[in-house]
Amino acid sequence: MSRYIDISVSVSANLPCWPGSPPVKFTRDLDLDKGDIANDTSINFSVHTGTHIDAPLHFIQGGNSVDQVSLDILIGKAYVADLSTVDVITTDILKQLSLPTETTRLLLKTKNSQLWEAKGSEFNPDFVAITADAAQWLVGQGIKLVGIDYLSIQRFYDGPETHQILLGAEVVIIEGLNLTQVSSGEYQLICLPIKLQGIEGAPARVILQDYRC
Repeated sequence: MSRYIDISVSVSANLPCWPGSPPVKFTRDLDLDKGDIANDTSINFSVHTGTHIDAPLHFIQGGNSVDQVSLDILIGKAYVADLSTVDVITTDILKQLSLPTETTRLLLKTKNSQLWEAKGSEFNPDFVAITADAAQWLVGQGIKLVGIDYLSIQRFYDGPETHQILLGAEVVIIEGLNLTQVSSGEYQLICLPIKLQGIEGAPARVILQDYRC
């Protein structure tokens, strides 16, 4: 017996967005209430809005685009690490996790997940993220996918090095997760980004399957 846990955030007009990115906008092009034959809605927002993946092309010239990311990386066993008490994720903190042998997919649960529960669409620049040295450590450990519960894997005031290290090593990044209802441990990860040809990232529906129930 197992259960599925949706760790994606709902995309809405109130969703916090990265500074400089367009806010989420839905336009009802056809409307049954106005006598049209159907409802039809167009959307406008950055591909790095809400729950999404970063493909190498996001920071690496000539890197793989989102449609070139292998499903073998996006689907499989993942470990959720609870780091809810830390303000920044360093190498020393990661070393203390005692990750299961052969872990290649790592999701980092932090106090960020509580930010999704807050009302309003205000972006919080003080979110928890990983340092560049921690990114290098993950690469050295053979991590192929890393996820975090806010809009960036790197801290707001840092440069691009964290992204460059991970994506340069073809580590897929999932950002914008909501891990509020998830405890630490091993799960089956199912991450399905929209297949956007030649684009550096894409919104994704991300689910964990818990076999421990």
